[in-house]
Amino acid sequence: MDTKEYMNKDISPDFFAKNRDSWNKRTEFHLKSSFYNMEGFLKGENSLQKIELNLIGAIKGKSILHLQCHFGQDTLSLARMGANVTGIDLSDVSIEKAKKLNSDLGLNANFICCNLYDLPKHLNETFDLVFTSYGAIGWLPDLKKWGDIISQYLKPGGTFILVEFHPFIWMFDQQFKEIQYSYFNFGPIEESCVGTYADPQADFSHETVGWNHHFGEVFNSIIQSGLSILDFQEYDYSPYNCLWNLKEDKKGEFRIIGLEKKIPLVYSILALKKTS
Repeated sequence: MDTKEYMNKDISPDFFAKNRDSWNKRTEFHLKSSFYNMEGFLKGENSLQKIELNLIGAIKGKSILHLQCHFGQDTLSLARMGANVTGIDLSDVSIEKAKKLNSDLGLNANFICCNLYDLPKHLNETFDLVFTSYGAIGWLPDLKKWGDIISQYLKPGGTFILVEFHPFIWMFDQQFKEIQYSYFNFGPIEESCVGTYADPQADFSHETVGWNHHFGEVFNSIIQSGLSILDFQEYDYSPYNCLWNLKEDKKGEFRIIGLEKKIPLVYSILALKKTS
């Protein structure tokens, strides 16, 4: 399987190269940011949020594939909880840092650097659980192929957990004042950026390419890959302070000032791979 097989809908290999470069540049800033709180993490704090922890449950001894894992903080948190975890990411800088963290912490997570669509060239096993979260699927042009990848790596009866920012918020401009983008996936959204969500004042520029995915696209990609959706939830808060003009109403719950409890910010899906 080769990435070029997925080059449809006006998708260029340059898009993946731009995004790899963007995440390579971000990683050093993210490691130093208060957003990722590396000091606390290295001392043993779990980086996972209550939404996904409630879905994940007890995982000691289970095998987990973590898609788009960045520099592995959540992957390593899963390993600390007793799971046998493999994390994959497009960014070679991020995976290099993840491997170093894994070694420094004395954990046994496995990390693979590759385009998600190329994963079958690098990995040949199945897992009890596939997990992905927060700002992941917007970097993928084709969710049908994404769903196929998830199904391929799940054991029969295995579970898939997605926790993601709500497609509603990606329609707005950065200040949440007006609708700027389509709810639907009408092709790539190319942008030039300065700084990063974890450090808006960071002095670097980068280019990104993303795609908006509406719920019909998300749900159908999961269902058509042979999974059954068991649970779907929407949340009126973000567990991360990574959007414009957020206020922490209570610990771990950030809402946009002026839009509190009016719009969804995050959703979660729990799905099961059919046994036959």
